[in-house]
Amino acid sequence: MSYQNILVRTEGAVGIVTLNRPQALNALNTALMDELTEVIDTFEADPAIRCVILTGSEKAFAAGADITEMKSKTFAEVYKEDFITKNWERVSRARKPVIAAVAGFALGGGCELAMMCDFIIAADNAKFGQPEINLGLIPGYAGSQRLPRLVGRGRALEMLLTGAQITAEEAHRIGLVNKVVPAASLLTEARALAHTLAGKAPVAVRYILEAVSGGLEMSFADAQDYEATLFGLVSTTDDMREGTRAFLEKRKAAFQGR
Repeated sequence: MSYQNILVRTEGAVGIVTLNRPQALNALNTALMDELTEVIDTFEADPAIRCVILTGSEKAFAAGADITEMKSKTFAEVYKEDFITKNWERVSRARKPVIAAVAGFALGGGCELAMMCDFIIAADNAKFGQPEINLGLIPGYAGSQRLPRLVGRGRALEMLLTGAQITAEEAHRIGLVNKVVPAASLLTEARALAHTLAGKAPVAVRYILEAVSGGLEMSFADAQDYEATLFGLVSTTDDMREGTRAFLEKRKAAFQGR
């Protein structure tokens, strides 16, 4: 697979996507997000790929949306391209786990893209922030919605209204990231987690993602019922039978994703 704005490779059951606009600190533009959507679609259709890592450079995961492109868009263009086609939300709808491996700047759209992922592993040099307020803007890709859900209303408003950047350690302390590691071992740590996830039962992984994401938008009672429905579906899979047999036979399960 060849792209202009991202680099793509596979490592066993793990797909690795690197944002690759170094001249713009990986600022997110339409072309990049179209390519990212395409590769997520490709990985989701490939049963051999069970987990995805999304990363950037040592200087920047993504320093924000591309202001040069954004400043000339009309409301209709932004709404159609970014929200109706959902390219800018594609990562959040992935049905396989996505790990953001973040070094350097993850600001504005970059922070929002990281929050779309299921896990964030941060290098110790990472900086997170939603500085849109400094441009007379508000977050446009669910930053004002995901951030409070992750860190709470007060901390989210502090970041959103001041535009201040926070360190990786602070992001970990408030629950924005899962883990902070030395920059030199960022991809090693992300790959280790990815391969662990890739070894789990694919159908169960998919429905856990759906149960959590969908359930957060429901009342507890409705979410509990939703979980029970998904539990019933997963209970009929070959992977469930293999997993239970392997447990009883004291061996490692060989999940096939069916």
